[in-house]
Amino acid sequence: MSQSNTLARVDADLAAGRVPMARQRLRGLVSSFPYDLTLRRRLAEVYRLYGDPAEAGRRMYLEEDRGADETAAFEERYRTPGWRMKALAWRGPEALAATSFAEEQLAAVRTACAQRLGHSVDWDDPASYAEDRGEGCAPEPEGWTLAGVIVGAGVLAGIVAMVAIWVLGIVSLFS
Repeated sequence: MSQSNTLARVDADLAAGRVPMARQRLRGLVSSFPYDLTLRRRLAEVYRLYGDPAEAGRRMYLEEDRGADETAAFEERYRTPGWRMKALAWRGPEALAATSFAEEQLAAVRTACAQRLGHSVDWDDPASYAEDRGEGCAPEPEGWTLAGVIVGAGVLAGIVAMVAIWVLGIVSLFS
């Protein structure tokens, strides 16, 4: 489906009150066309309907007329430059940005991430900034926890109850 057809469907969805469907269509378009800032702007408008300033700020981050409160909410939710790089989902060099402001923003986020990590990072290589997204952290220590024991006991009790019901059903069927 073409971009114009999808946008027509987005408009129809919004007119009919199907905001989640419009959001999903726009997210797909932004994923397919990451350089199109108008699509990001449209998606930000949908997130405003949800009352989610952090996601609206995420979509408007490359726009010069972005709101300070939405930008702050985005930066609060995505605290590190690596998380912001992942959230912005940019591909390729910053020079592909539609505006000089967007290009500067992208370069600033990438530079901040590189300085924080002490090595160069690349938009096209998420592994280069994975450490700053918390993905390079050591896993939690393994072992028994109270919550795990309670969940395990609950699952075991459920299995025992199901087997007992099944056995009672078979016995009553033949009696």
